[in-house]
Amino acid sequence: MRRKLLISFLLIITAIRLNAGADFCGIRNTCFSSGEKIILKVYYNALGLYVDAGTAIFNTTLENYNGKTVYHAVGEGYSNSSYDWIFKVRDRYETYMDTATLKPYRFIRNVEEGKYKKHENASFNHEANSVVTTKGVFKTPDCVQDVISAVYYARNINFDSYAVNDKINLSVFLDDEIHNIYVRYMGKETIKTRYGKFRAIKFKPLLIKGSMFEGGEKMTVWVSDDANHLPLRIESEIVVGSVKVDMMGYRNLRYPLSSLIKFR
Repeated sequence: MRRKLLISFLLIITAIRLNAGADFCGIRNTCFSSGEKIILKVYYNALGLYVDAGTAIFNTTLENYNGKTVYHAVGEGYSNSSYDWIFKVRDRYETYMDTATLKPYRFIRNVEEGKYKKHENASFNHEANSVVTTKGVFKTPDCVQDVISAVYYARNINFDSYAVNDKINLSVFLDDEIHNIYVRYMGKETIKTRYGKFRAIKFKPLLIKGSMFEGGEKMTVWVSDDANHLPLRIESEIVVGSVKVDMMGYRNLRYPLSSLIKFR
């Protein structure tokens, strides 16, 4: 149970298993730039009360990778220190992605969750539609993403070009497999989070059934209804209880956070 509540945000990300349609391959980054930092708090609810379980932080910098200027995005998740003696979590996910198309070149995953440890390293060859890992070479579809590049990629969806209930197909390589889902656009609404009151864009990703998630459209995501598409809140049922993730801080956004109506 502790494991579920402490790493829920990064598990939420990896649950967004993305077959991207050809019309979606032409996406270009207009939402974020180098230096952006997003801080999110993870809350767990099993008995009607949400408890502060952990933190997730995303950083984006410009770096050189194999002679190319790329975005190096890092997502880290860790348990609160008061929980470490029960179940210590220190997870780190990294991606090196093209600054224009956001296609990943390399994905690194290092997780430490109690006694469980896992390392994953994947190199993408988009010209050959393949990815190389320690377990071999795997064929991939066009526009394939890893779980971190997919988050930044999805932020660049132009939701104004879709109608409510439209499905947007996306693709992700993880654990030596290709996973397919869709994101269902749910429209726009005003929400109140622990950070403040926002105008927001709402959508639901299709989850794959697993040890934590029951599958189906049981997760809801809100991003800011401005040019940043900043993640504001994520809510999801899990096998036992539910989780809520709120954006609690940011730095170096590409645009003003004009969707903020009222701070706290």
